[in-house]
Amino acid sequence: MGAGRSPDARVEAAAAVLGSLGRRGVLLGALTTYRVGGAAELFVEATTLEHLGLVARAAQVSDLPVLVIGRGSNLLVADAGFVGIAVVLAGAEFASISLPPMRGAPPAGAAAATGGPGAEDALVEAGGAVHLPVLARQSAGAGLRGLEWAVGVPGSVGGAVRMNAGGHGSDVAATLRSCRIVDLRTGTAEIWSLERLRLGYRRSAVEAHLVVTRATFALRPGDRDQAEATIREIVHWRREHQPGGQNAGSVFTNPSGEPPRDSAGWLVEATGLKGFRRGSAMVSDKHANFIQADPGGSADDVVGLMAEVRRRVAERFGVLLQSEVRLVGFDDG
Repeated sequence: MGAGRSPDARVEAAAAVLGSLGRRGVLLGALTTYRVGGAAELFVEATTLEHLGLVARAAQVSDLPVLVIGRGSNLLVADAGFVGIAVVLAGAEFASISLPPMRGAPPAGAAAATGGPGAEDALVEAGGAVHLPVLARQSAGAGLRGLEWAVGVPGSVGGAVRMNAGGHGSDVAATLRSCRIVDLRTGTAEIWSLERLRLGYRRSAVEAHLVVTRATFALRPGDRDQAEATIREIVHWRREHQPGGQNAGSVFTNPSGEPPRDSAGWLVEATGLKGFRRGSAMVSDKHANFIQADPGGSADDVVGLMAEVRRRVAERFGVLLQSEVRLVGFDDG
């Protein structure tokens, strides 16, 4: 409807619908774990389904794209920013966790503790804005097993569903049962089954205009002490093997193939790129599939370094690495 108008006119049309809900020029980089990148023309902190309906209406009248931020742990926004409506979920409606009543832990070796035959699932509901480590710790504290791996993923439940986040031998698909999704083009909300989500390796059927507002997981009752011990082991392992600072975790998905060439980190390291720098961005010298951004650095430097790493790995091994990081506001090239 508004595709023929100038960007400024489209922004004004969307702003008129959003009213005080739409804020101008909010820096998105500050909302990501890279801590670099430009601003959104319009920014909305949505705390209700009605707010998401307004976003959908603003997108309809303006034809502006919509970007769901989540925790920003898998996102890189160009220095030029985002000409569209950026949305963050917040508030009790999207940040609550519903755990089943505590039950006595099953005896050691019982089927329910191991997930074997006869195990009875416990359903846990979490809002799309819930921080994954919080969900992991609360479910483990309730003696529920299956989400311990999530303690090391600094994203939101909604973002984790969208990319089928995972680690330490598991992923979202292993325990997710359904989720509620709002279409930010129409404002409609639907419950999606696991089958409809079509979860695969770091992918799903959740497109950019869709936002996960709630998810239901089926966890197995188990031993609380064991669950919390697993969490401590994962936290320790990640501190030992992965860098802190300004990064978005793994930059490239692992390619198919035979070991060790099925590891993106191995390919980058074997190309001799650990510690390689471009401007304010550097390949981590602790884990080669991480790219660090300097404080006050440039998102364009990060994406330029990604492209250079990709080119050199392709030249050396004939493998074209695919980005695991969602890139926003960059030229298609």
